[in-house]
Amino acid sequence: MEATLEAQAFSVLAVLALVLLVVVTGGVAYLTAADWRDRRRRKNDQDAVKRRSPKVAKAAKK
Repeated sequence: MEATLEAQAFSVLAVLALVLLVVVTGGVAYLTAADWRDRRRRKNDQDAVKRRSPKVAKAAKK
């Protein structure tokens, strides 16, 4: 009886550890993708400002 309860506890803990691992990995992947997207968007915005005339680019920086 006691061995069965111990085996069930280990199984529950193993499943919980696996679920937490998947959640944390998914969170890291999401944050990495969001950071990559934001960096690309900022770079595109900076490139767009550089393509404008110098007077407009100077006003946009202020």
